[in-house]
Amino acid sequence: MICIIRIAGEIGLDYKIKETLDRLRIRKKYSCVVIEKPNDVQLGMLKSVADFVAFGEINDETYKKLKEARGKKVAGKLKPFFRLHPPRKGIDSKKHFGETRKGVLGNNKEKINDLVERML
Repeated sequence: MICIIRIAGEIGLDYKIKETLDRLRIRKKYSCVVIEKPNDVQLGMLKSVADFVAFGEINDETYKKLKEARGKKVAGKLKPFFRLHPPRKGIDSKKHFGETRKGVLGNNKEKINDLVERML
């Protein structure tokens, strides 16, 4: 499962990036989407918006906490996105630094679980 969290706001974003984020159902800052079985199209969209979102592999335990804390049901179904708080202790940096990057944008692999728990 891949968890995608929007970090960047809407100011100054290109139309194509806004449209891609909208199609991924990440319309507002600090909103989150979990894709259980991503297909090639979704992975391509994720690759194009990697500079504006944080994403990575979410484990089952964190996903369960996310559903309990932030999952809302509408007409018997779970909403396709989760609204999160800004992360506790803040975000150190929102920028990429290549291989030795220090920011949260892009692929966080297993660290996404820590970020999600700080945002619950």
